[in-house]
Amino acid sequence: MIAEVTNGVKVSVQTEFQKEYSDASKDHFVFTYKILIENHSNYSIQLLNRHWYIHDVLCEVREVEGEGVVGQQPVLEPGEFHEYVSGCSLKSGLGKMLGKYQMERIVDGGKFFVNIPEFTMIVPSRLN
Repeated sequence: MIAEVTNGVKVSVQTEFQKEYSDASKDHFVFTYKILIENHSNYSIQLLNRHWYIHDVLCEVREVEGEGVVGQQPVLEPGEFHEYVSGCSLKSGLGKMLGKYQMERIVDGGKFFVNIPEFTMIVPSRLN
């Protein structure tokens, strides 16, 4: 698991290749990633937006932006966490993702960014 702390918020990522949803003959490789967001700050915060950079060695970098994560904009009190699972498909079976979340401090409306650490997605057969 890869993790990074920004402004008192820890983001951890774990990836998994989804063989049953992938088809190498069609250059379609599916990965899921589990994200754990932990509020170690002294403030209640809300996740407002996400911004991803998806690198696939056979394609140009894709950017994905939007509100919240998987349809939610969770509020995290100090010491609380939010966990979700999402996915990504690659043409090459080899890539990486990184990004940031825009958060808001509930107490004063101050907005800040939290880094999503860079993580790789590699089809296991490419590691041999």
